[in-house]
Amino acid sequence: MTYVVTENCIRCKYMDCVEVCPVDCFYVGENMLVINPDECIDCGVCEPECPAEAIFPDSDSRAAAWAEKNATFAASWPNITRKGTAPADADEWNNKPGKAELFSPEPGTP
Repeated sequence: MTYVVTENCIRCKYMDCVEVCPVDCFYVGENMLVINPDECIDCGVCEPECPAEAIFPDSDSRAAAWAEKNATFAASWPNITRKGTAPADADEWNNKPGKAELFSPEPGTP
């Protein structure tokens, strides 16, 4: 099992999860984070730290559509090991439906 960052991270990107990860398996895109499934040790400490509640175990049905995106983009986006500043409008985007269409494949800045 591994953990997966899902749609609700888009445009929120709070990054609280990054601070608690013991193996630095988060990667940063322009408007969301992903988890590298090959590096994740399944400890689960990131899940309760996510204000957007966007992280789930890969066994959860809410993670299925995002598992492949996490693996794919973790291979090309930069690793992030420290919490950055969330977007100014992150709270406004939290829990908005239909954010999947806003996903950007562009890398972010750690």
